[in-house]
Amino acid sequence: MTYGLTFTNNSNEVVIDSEFSRLNVICKGTYAPTEEFNLGSTTIFPLVITSVEPPLVFCRPNTGGLGVISKVQVLGSPGAWTGFYVRTANVSTAQPNGRYFAATFGAQPVSTYGLRLWDGSSNLLFDSGTPSALFVRAFQNWTYVRSETGGTGSTKSFYTVPFSFPENEYLLINTFGMRMVTGAGSGRNVYTMWDFSAGILYAVTDGFSNPFAFFMPAVFAKLSN
Repeated sequence: MTYGLTFTNNSNEVVIDSEFSRLNVICKGTYAPTEEFNLGSTTIFPLVITSVEPPLVFCRPNTGGLGVISKVQVLGSPGAWTGFYVRTANVSTAQPNGRYFAATFGAQPVSTYGLRLWDGSSNLLFDSGTPSALFVRAFQNWTYVRSETGGTGSTKSFYTVPFSFPENEYLLINTFGMRMVTGAGSGRNVYTMWDFSAGILYAVTDGFSNPFAFFMPAVFAKLSN
């Protein structure tokens, strides 16, 4: 840049820049069962997120059993995002319990004191109460494992990637909220399954016309502090 502020860390990585926003964590917390006989979970953010685009929500199920994240919805509307909804698969999988954080490319005035930084268009880029989130890995090379047919006649296909379940890494769940295209009008559901006992991370697709091809990325991030 020709003028402004740039802050780098000991590894010469740019931490704060007065021209470009980073992925800022607006809020964080835990999620737990709230409805549907403890199969569903609605979490209300501690503050309204004012971005136009939906915030990026990252979750990590509590370690143990089969943790599932499905039916994802970000609640609210542009400029007023209020929370998110997730669901487990069924009574055989763990209830929806875990940790989350919600982030946007840009900051909100969260702290009552500290440091704030705006760009030349008066957009708030940094607030010292919003730590950064760091992308750590992404998978798109899923390996097909198997398919099975359920009682309703739909087909579930299972895919895996190598993953060691670090406690500090959270999965971006927004991409698991939309049905995927298939040869049938109803599409296919997609969810992620964390098999902690076997040490395997699955993506699962479920539909009545369920092709084998699957390339949806799984993106992970962690909190900067």
